[in-house]
Amino acid sequence: METIAVIKTGGKQYKVTKDQELNIELIDKAKTEKIDFNDLLEGKKVIAQILDTVKGPKISNMKFKNKTRYKKRIGHRQKYTKIKILEIK
Repeated sequence: METIAVIKTGGKQYKVTKDQELNIELIDKAKTEKIDFNDLLEGKKVIAQILDTVKGPKISNMKFKNKTRYKKRIGHRQKYTKIKILEIK
């Protein structure tokens, strides 16, 4: 049976298993550094390693006001930290 843990980071909760890779909100730590999370269900310790900093897809939006010749294009590209779950104790 696979061990499952629920971790919370960046205001979001993630259900994780061992050797899983996922993108979380940006963490200001060095590449290959190990970080610890607490399991919200059983109080286990979850150890993860930072793999890289990646960018998500570009999200574009347009503001437009009728009859005033006003239009403005807005774009955003979120940065994420890619981590790998090493072990759940």
